[in-house]
Amino acid sequence: MKRALICGVSGQDGAYLASFLLQRGYDVSGTSRDVRSASFENLMRLRIREKVSLLSVNPTDFPSVQQAIEKVEPDEVYNLAGQSSVGLSFERPVETMESISVATLNLLEAIRSTKRATRFFNPASGECFGDTGGKPADEGTPLRPESPYAVAKAAAFWLVASYREAYSMHACSGILFNHESPLRPERFVTKKIIRGAWRIANGSREKLHLGNLSIKRDWGWAPEYVQAMLQMLQQPEPQDFVIATGETQELTEFLDAAFSFFGLKWQDHVVTDPELIRPADLAVSMANPEKARRVLGWKAEHKMRDVVRMMCEDVKQQEGG
Repeated sequence: MKRALICGVSGQDGAYLASFLLQRGYDVSGTSRDVRSASFENLMRLRIREKVSLLSVNPTDFPSVQQAIEKVEPDEVYNLAGQSSVGLSFERPVETMESISVATLNLLEAIRSTKRATRFFNPASGECFGDTGGKPADEGTPLRPESPYAVAKAAAFWLVASYREAYSMHACSGILFNHESPLRPERFVTKKIIRGAWRIANGSREKLHLGNLSIKRDWGWAPEYVQAMLQMLQQPEPQDFVIATGETQELTEFLDAAFSFFGLKWQDHVVTDPELIRPADLAVSMANPEKARRVLGWKAEHKMRDVVRMMCEDVKQQEGG
């Protein structure tokens, strides 16, 4: 039985990955900053809370990370903790940098010090590419991050590449483009839109306040993306992969899909709020996931409108109406 350690097991990706690994027969341990106070709502929702061994770990504190690695002795480590909101990174840049880049360095160094053949997965981000001039980004596209979040993710990406080269570690980065699910918290625009449309359909007279409506993103289905994470760590040699659907849509198309599900026109209920415009915002995010298809045999089965439909069906089931 393989042992996996998931850092940030209570988040969207961490919870889905834990469920997927348990189905594959893994012994799964997961970390949170404070196990005693954490709700682990996502694990409970997936009905796996009691199947995951939980540890309190501060990812920015090296002794805490090292102790967890030595205790679990994992075959695979998935680094899914860290501040994950681009917008929030402008408000909390130091926290963002530490929780992503410093935490990644601590994990790499802790794994190296044990001298075990532990494999390491790092979640890089499509945001790292910045403006690609309208060309889909692949594994060879230069990184030009435009937000504190993207800068932190880029730093973590290069740390992984450095440790892989210097110490022959089986460490790799999945360059993940936007991926959504019902487990997203409402501070993410996708969940904000879904729940806003549901409330309005059920009688709320509110206006949904959003920032830049013209941004374009590649939106996928989170449960599929965690499968790619596992597949990457099973490769004989560590490689980085772009993980995305390969299709890009404007936020207005996401709005149209969500509000149409509830029989509404988004134009009647959405207003642009200048206070929600970020200091810098990536206009267009485009991806080329051909290498993942060719090498991993991985392909996104669900595209943006599928994702919206499933998230809308979930909120309707959970909340009624």
